[in-house]
Amino acid sequence: MGTVVGREVRSALRWGLQHGLPRVAVRRGAREGDLQSLLLADPATWREPYAFHERVRAAGPLLDGAFTSMSASHAAVREVLGSPDFGVSAVHDVPVPQLRPLAAWTERDRPVHPVEPPSMLAVDPPEHTRYRRLVSKVFTARAVEGLRPRVEGIAAQLLDELAARGPGADAVRDYALRLPVAVIAELLGVPAHRREELRAFEAGLAGTLEVAAGWREHRAVEVALRGFDAWIARHLEQLRRQPGPDLLSGLVAATDDEGGGRLSERELRATAGLLLAAGFETTVNLLGSATHLLLEHPDQLALVRADPALWPGVVEESLRLEAPVQLTSRRALRATTVAGRPVPAGRRVVLLLGAAGRDPLVFDDPARFDVRRPNAREHLAFSAGRHFCLGAALARLEGEVGLRALFERFPGLRLRTGARRTTTRVLRGWRRLPVDPGEPVEARQSSA
Repeated sequence: MGTVVGREVRSALRWGLQHGLPRVAVRRGAREGDLQSLLLADPATWREPYAFHERVRAAGPLLDGAFTSMSASHAAVREVLGSPDFGVSAVHDVPVPQLRPLAAWTERDRPVHPVEPPSMLAVDPPEHTRYRRLVSKVFTARAVEGLRPRVEGIAAQLLDELAARGPGADAVRDYALRLPVAVIAELLGVPAHRREELRAFEAGLAGTLEVAAGWREHRAVEVALRGFDAWIARHLEQLRRQPGPDLLSGLVAATDDEGGGRLSERELRATAGLLLAAGFETTVNLLGSATHLLLEHPDQLALVRADPALWPGVVEESLRLEAPVQLTSRRALRATTVAGRPVPAGRRVVLLLGAAGRDPLVFDDPARFDVRRPNAREHLAFSAGRHFCLGAALARLEGEVGLRALFERFPGLRLRTGARRTTTRVLRGWRRLPVDPGEPVEARQSSA
């Protein structure tokens, strides 16, 4: 009983230090007109972010605020992401030195967090170098492309089920949510009949990417993390006894030829959690946003139907225009400059990835959806530098295959009323996207 009480006390203190105190600070800053505070405190800035982004852009390449600096400039965002003068540190670190011992105590029995150390997303060199080298040994471009037949088979099966729903179908609930979790199940060595076990953790783990979260959001994340931690520990033990051809079995066996050894148990669990938290929700948002964009722009859909070679362009332009991850941040490891402006050591810089994709200095008529845009791939939706998304090739594959399969199977697909956006600060997509599929063409044989 005492252990449980202590765990709950530490959880409450974690929320207070990582989310509660920042929420108080940003609300005060928002009342005083601080733009960075408005980003977190005003729901309008993440529900419809692009007008806010233009306010930041108008202030110049780097806007200094009460707590952080911020950039909507493509050049400045790329500069920070590629600079050795900036590091990721921890997403939920505690900037007040006097509170750090208390923060360390609250971490005593915390489950592995996909965006906190030892997650690859939250460590800098030399730890990151070793980590990425090991993961890259099994997560190769060839291995990802080898997944194409399975992704096609899974998509075909899901579209069979979507067709059966008829006018009551939802492109997110019935397709965009289900395709990525099935692919991640493949990567983690989870058989088809156990896919729904991962869905049970999905919503909570997606919340790990949020900042200044409310108490209920925090509790949902903690419950999901504890459940996933216990589940993945059992699953890893199973893979050690009976390894398969999946990525996670490869990571269990992978060794570092330069002397770093294998990934630890905690690193393996963090990697699996990162795959589910980051790889799942971002691909859902890509599929949902691209579907909505195509249905809202029939001229662009007609171009793709006439020339299927444009499907990769649909993916890149959707990533540029509606980045699934709208923002990230870096902390200055030492005094440096960004866009010629001084940045002191320890300063956090918030990078508006969604705004960078709409920078008029890089993209002509940036608010226009153009599947033939020649430089759409210059977006920063997958970040850049040493933390460029390791799963970018897989997300592109799932986007291309998933969207092409959907629109080829349902040539009469159209939107219905009732679409609803996500309401998160960091992630952008659709939570509901009701559609009428229309008459499907003959299904190809599914192998899923």
